[in-house]
Amino acid sequence: MAKQMRKVRTGSVIGTGMDKTAVVELIWKRRHPLYRKQMRRVTKLYLHDPEQQCRVGDLVKIEETRPISKTKHWRLLEILQRKQIAEVQAIELEGDITPMMTGEALAQTPPSASSRASEESEISSDVDESDTVEEELSE
Repeated sequence: MAKQMRKVRTGSVIGTGMDKTAVVELIWKRRHPLYRKQMRRVTKLYLHDPEQQCRVGDLVKIEETRPISKTKHWRLLEILQRKQIAEVQAIELEGDITPMMTGEALAQTPPSASSRASEESEISSDVDESDTVEEELSE
């Protein structure tokens, strides 16, 4: 294939799990022939990346080439833009969450006065009902 006839495309890297291979996603819009509405078209291309310099999220320029494998027909020309990754610090959450999630914290907290009053009223009403039943039976 002549160098002038080779297709050159730009896409974003969506996978680098294979050895010396990256997966690039090309997205373009096309008008539907009948309904005239814009459709989003997506295709995945496998490209040869011998130095494994692509990372997920990079914007790359690729060029069509001879078949390198069954599915790999493109090679990496250049990386146009690197994906910016923020530095994130790990936070220790286990020390804060553990007492709240276990039953130990619940057992150590005293019940509120309102819950005690409601429990006592339920107990006294149960006792009153049992007294009236016993009086009716004795008569």
